[in-house]
This record gives sequence, C-alpha cells and structure tokens, in this order.
Amino acid sequence: MLHYALVFLVVALIAAVLGFGGIAGAAAGIAKILFVVFLVLFIVSLIFGRRRPPV
Repeated sequence: MLHYALVFLVVALIAAVLGFGGIAGAAAGIAKILFVVFLVLFIVSLIFGRRRPPV
C-alpha cells in the first residue's frame, strides 16, 4: 500500500513538472488517500496483530 502511494506521488511530481496540472492533482489526491489507508491499516495491525492466547 505504501509502495503505491509513493508511485502515485512520483507520478504527480513528474506530471506537475511537465505541466499536466489536472493529472498531477488527481495523482496527488490518490497518493494522500492511499497513505491514509496505509496508516490506518498499520495502526490497526499494531493494536490487534499479535494477540497471544492467555497462558
């Protein structure tokens, strides 16, 4: 998930440099959404990921 967020960020930067404002904005928005989803899943996995059975 984080990989795709970084890919969209790079696409947004390249599109912005080349002058494609609409594509750059859309790619940056997708990158933000994917990063937030990554953070939520990461925090949830930290909280609920390693539950050991009671001894």
